[in-house]
Amino acid sequence: MATRVPGRAATATVNGDGSITGWSAAAERMSGFSSARVLGRSAFDLLAGDAPIAVLRAVVRREPFTGMVRLKRSERDPVAVELAIVPVRTADGEQSWVLSALPLQPLGGEPPVAIAEVSDRPTRPEDLARRRLALLGAAGLRIGSTLEVQRTAQELADVGTEDFADFVGVDLLEPVFRGGPSSNAGLVFYRVAQQSVLPGCPESAVATGARDAILPESPMAQVLASGRPVRTDMRDQRLQGWMQQEPRRQKSAAEFGIHSSLLVPLTARGVTLGVAIFLRHRSPEAFDDDDLVLATELTARAALSVDNARQYTQQRDTALALQRSLLPARTPRQAAVEVAFRYLPVNDRDGVGGDWFDVIALSGARVALVVGDVVGHGVPASAAMGRLRTAVRTLADIDMPPDELLTHLDDLVLRVDLEEVPDSATTWAGGSVGATCLYAVYDPVARTAMMARAGHPGPVLVGPDGTVTFPELPPGPPLGLGGMPFEAMELPVPEGSVLALYTDGLLRASELRGDPALGLDGLASALAEPADSLEVLCDRVLNATLGSAAPSDDVALLLARTRALHEQDVAGWELRHDPSEVARARKLTATTLVEWGLEEAAFITELVVSELVTNAVRYGQSPIGLRLIRDGGTLICEVSDGSSTAPHLRRARTFDEGGRGLLLVAQLCQNWGTRHTPRGKTIWAEQQL
Repeated sequence: MATRVPGRAATATVNGDGSITGWSAAAERMSGFSSARVLGRSAFDLLAGDAPIAVLRAVVRREPFTGMVRLKRSERDPVAVELAIVPVRTADGEQSWVLSALPLQPLGGEPPVAIAEVSDRPTRPEDLARRRLALLGAAGLRIGSTLEVQRTAQELADVGTEDFADFVGVDLLEPVFRGGPSSNAGLVFYRVAQQSVLPGCPESAVATGARDAILPESPMAQVLASGRPVRTDMRDQRLQGWMQQEPRRQKSAAEFGIHSSLLVPLTARGVTLGVAIFLRHRSPEAFDDDDLVLATELTARAALSVDNARQYTQQRDTALALQRSLLPARTPRQAAVEVAFRYLPVNDRDGVGGDWFDVIALSGARVALVVGDVVGHGVPASAAMGRLRTAVRTLADIDMPPDELLTHLDDLVLRVDLEEVPDSATTWAGGSVGATCLYAVYDPVARTAMMARAGHPGPVLVGPDGTVTFPELPPGPPLGLGGMPFEAMELPVPEGSVLALYTDGLLRASELRGDPALGLDGLASALAEPADSLEVLCDRVLNATLGSAAPSDDVALLLARTRALHEQDVAGWELRHDPSEVARARKLTATTLVEWGLEEAAFITELVVSELVTNAVRYGQSPIGLRLIRDGGTLICEVSDGSSTAPHLRRARTFDEGGRGLLLVAQLCQNWGTRHTPRGKTIWAEQQL
């Protein structure tokens, strides 16, 4: 039989029917059940599991039994047995105890009786070693299963209260809790996790998530200062002196009988993150040196996982903050489209990706819609995304066609030095950043969209009647490969249509399920149904493609409902290559502004038209055209000609007779610029009305 710890063994007698006929005081203390509650009840009700019940029944009735594992029969009585560690039901739930049973020889005519004894903790050296190895094995399997600081700390607390400590609390230093570097200044902890053998951790003096400022003479402060674990006895005079200054802890220790503790620093990579606290109050034996070694090993494993989670959280928050700062918080004011968007960062070990989107107002009331995806995750991907988005806006500002813009963007990506993006996960062959992009330009006057893509999923077009189509854009290689051309395609887009642009993360869930078409079908069905607003439509699309599951990759979704500028908002004329046409252009402009009710803008507009038409006649080629566009609160004046030579501002000298036209245009208008067309160029100028 195993040697039992004094004061921790309980005895009961059981008759042949299994009814409890005797219940010791130790049994009351250990189980929490009074003798009045259990006498006369079946002992089998206290055992959890069929095998222990069957063996105890055989012992009571002195019957043979087979098939039980980990049994030890007495040499003096072949029926006497030790059932090793079995689950026993107590007032506090199931407890793992060592159960021993021995039949008693009844007196003449009396029914058979057995004596059962339970011990809550085996003390054989081999049992202690086995228990510690099992605890370390459980720690290796269960601690650090995620990259979440609170979850990892809770796993340590859960494992530590399984046949080791009666209470475990994990406290992190305030800077670590808030995501910053570790610092011992201030001696302020946050209780991030705790667990107890008692429901609700009533012996804890600090609630989970609560702030705890400790005194310099506290054991926790000493552990932080020395960096070494400490084993304490509550009877220690110095400890008593500290607890007198901590009424909450003193009251808890007295109420629950806390008598022994271990305080182990959470240290990883030379940095102290906090302290793990192990307490005993139900177990009568105090922690020993072997327990201190075991707690140190458990805490060391947890500390490394906590530090990994902390560093991951810092990097992810940095990447997410960087990415959100680079993505548009709101779209520019323009009348061409109504837009709504969603961005969902992935929440896994890889970190935030490099998905992005943009809405760029262009000249002539047009608008550019962009979505892109940088290969990789983390800060390098977010930084690369920021560079590409900036490059796209710069190239769009000079009104490049979509195919030419992607060509220039591809050249830019090829020139990115590998040293600037050290994470190889964000590179294609050749050491340049890998990315995909879809660039579309919508013209509300022509009601067309010119699009080109570089390795990116194509758009979805929803007609005004709800018809959903997937335009087959010419495929282009991902950015960063080089050597292959990009091709643009023009699509008619009726007023009231919806263009949906997205990154591949939107359909990744269906691809992981082995059916990519399922994601496209869900996307089409969600877009086809009428919606009160684009915001509602965005949410519906995400629900249809992702469901309730978290995305397995970053998701960027951009929806744009097209508007149109009708004939009453656009006026255009063809002009002869003759200086006399300047006066005619001014007259046509004045008449149109009167019809639009914009007489107050007539003086500036006539001056701008006069300067631009004069330049076209003097320096340009036929054909020459003039167009006025009324776009909400903006008046746009465009003069086009057949020459590809772009004008530029210059400083006229005092006695120069020319050279001041564009300077006047720049001073009188909010914006002006040049865009090249297949037939030449267009000079445009915008005024705010």
